[in-house]
Amino acid sequence: MASHVDVSRSSMFVTRDPLGQRLADTRRLSLELAAPLSDADATAQSMDDASPAKWHLAHTSWFFESFVLRDHVPGYQLFDERYPYLFNSYYEAEGPRHARPHRGLLTRPSLKDIRAWRRHVDAALDAALPHLSVSARALVELGIHHEQQHQELLLTDVKHLFAQNPLGPALWNAPPAPPATSSLPALQWVEGQSGRVTIGHKEGEGFAFDCEGPRHELLLGAYALADRPVSNGEWQQFIDDGGYETPALWLSDGWAWVQREAISAPQYWKEGQQFTLAGWRDIDPSAPVTHISFYEADAFAAWAGARLPTEAEWEAAAAPLDPHGGDQLDEPGPVHPASMARREEQGGMADGHPRHMFGGVWEWTGSAYRPYPGFRPAPGAVGEYNGKFMSGQFVLRGGSCATPRGHMRASYRNFFYPHQRWQFTGLRLAKDL
Repeated sequence: MASHVDVSRSSMFVTRDPLGQRLADTRRLSLELAAPLSDADATAQSMDDASPAKWHLAHTSWFFESFVLRDHVPGYQLFDERYPYLFNSYYEAEGPRHARPHRGLLTRPSLKDIRAWRRHVDAALDAALPHLSVSARALVELGIHHEQQHQELLLTDVKHLFAQNPLGPALWNAPPAPPATSSLPALQWVEGQSGRVTIGHKEGEGFAFDCEGPRHELLLGAYALADRPVSNGEWQQFIDDGGYETPALWLSDGWAWVQREAISAPQYWKEGQQFTLAGWRDIDPSAPVTHISFYEADAFAAWAGARLPTEAEWEAAAAPLDPHGGDQLDEPGPVHPASMARREEQGGMADGHPRHMFGGVWEWTGSAYRPYPGFRPAPGAVGEYNGKFMSGQFVLRGGSCATPRGHMRASYRNFFYPHQRWQFTGLRLAKDL
């Protein structure tokens, strides 16, 4: 791992108002997560859906430099006028950009160059913070949450990259977690709130992305949620019972995907082991199953005689719970969903409520990612952040072991295409009553 001296020198922040402190902490964590990577590790791109770690470090700096420093700090000069073309992601209003599938070809600028750019941007942000307008500070807040999203993506993209290597390299070497001393209790059902419910972010209660509102009412019929996510052990039963070989369980598109891609297990499973950021490890039957697609989650639910929850059902159940609890990212180190049996031995579970709702694995819902009633994208380029992706994707809720703690809330809507599974994605069952 790179020395902590290198990381600390990359942080230029002196300002310590609450916003500045969170900005400094976020910018520092990104560098710490990438510290074990060589320039080659940080440059390679394993598939079109993933981006190199170096690109994540650069893109988050481009976001702050473009939307805060360039637009709100008089006289600010770009660190390098070529970088916006290289590190814009999908903002059409910001002009042409380097093609996403070719990000791994950017051997230059080097990782060292990107770290120098980050130092430059951090110093400029630190100097500007006390003088920024309310609207500009709101963009800094958005940039913090944007970078936290990329911290999770950086980890999942590195995991996918390292999984392609026959050597099975570890990002962090660490011994396996101690096993639980008791088995995971059988899945139970918790009746959910029915009737008229209100979902969506409540104005004035902290930060939220635009897609989390407007807050609105709807009606829910009688239903129950499983008290915990589906485990690896339960998924193995699905495999043993021919779940991947039974077309009646699958949506048509899902069955075509299974056949085309020869899918027979969650991603990263092989001969009783699964690939983790600490290398290959034995599969823990009491940990939540992860790296499954929406298609797989929906098929498992059909096999179990249940269904996936709607996002409204999920949010109504999660609203009373602490979104900053659970198995979430606090610092660099082996990142993998923890044993649910071991976590329950340690206590702290919410009696009478579904458990493990925040952290561990993102939970697929049966809800399409579509706008809430009255949704309007924000004006300008930042309005492209969420709204234009509201087609063909499904909502996930709850965060994962790779989600930075403090980033999550009950109204948070993550979204991916139904075939994607390189993120820490799992499921919780629901049923009608």
